[in-house]
Amino acid sequence: MTEYMDRQNWDLGAWPEMYGKLKELQIMIFTAPPGIEINMMTFTISSLASGCRHCQAHGAYGLDKIGVPVEKIRALWNFERSELFDPKERAALALGLAAGATPNAVMPEHHSALREHFSDEEVRTLISVCALGGFMNRYNDTLATVTDQEARDWAQTHLSGIGWSIGKHEGLEHEQRAEAPKL
Repeated sequence: MTEYMDRQNWDLGAWPEMYGKLKELQIMIFTAPPGIEINMMTFTISSLASGCRHCQAHGAYGLDKIGVPVEKIRALWNFERSELFDPKERAALALGLAAGATPNAVMPEHHSALREHFSDEEVRTLISVCALGGFMNRYNDTLATVTDQEARDWAQTHLSGIGWSIGKHEGLEHEQRAEAPKL
């Protein structure tokens, strides 16, 4: 593997003021209505659309840590056809998938589906989840942020069977981190 130059110096953790504010924003957005589970699922599916394997691993691992069954996390990769998601969840996940695409693929039909299931406050939250995901996906995928061993091991165990791999986020031996950053 070729080394990415200055990856550790450019990581958000090397900018404590930004990292602290970003953690505050993540907590505010992920815990707002409609709730942490659907917000984190939307983040994860938005990361799937963007292609950021680092954020996919963190989103999926975070869902596991809050108690979402592994079977449902794995089903995110096929949410449109999975019976594990209700129409409300599908509306949020369809938004995340479309918003995470480049170019953005959100259409009026997504707004109509959201209106059937969510309040204005909840829709703002879901859009914010996608926007925050966009920032995190672009930053981490551009830098090829090294995925910590904790989230990486979880994702390799539970997601490799559906096509997930670490890709460019593997890192070299001296770049490895044992655990996920704490929110």
